[in-house]
Amino acid sequence: MTIERAIRFFAGLMILLSLALGAEASPLFVSKYWLWLTAFVGANLLQFSLSNVCPLAILLKKLGVPQQAGCEAGK
Repeated sequence: MTIERAIRFFAGLMILLSLALGAEASPLFVSKYWLWLTAFVGANLLQFSLSNVCPLAILLKKLGVPQQAGCEAGK
């Protein structure tokens, strides 16, 4: 898994998790304040698209996650 795919996976997972915990119609509902996590992830994605700086990408790079995979690595 590349850094780009890991970021997409993590963002999607956090959004779905926070919606499950924050939406009152969910059987996993805990508190409406979990919806702030959804807003934070969305704001972080927006900031990443404008500045090309992502704290998660920096962390994943330090953990050794490859930036590109397979055939793409040689380009």
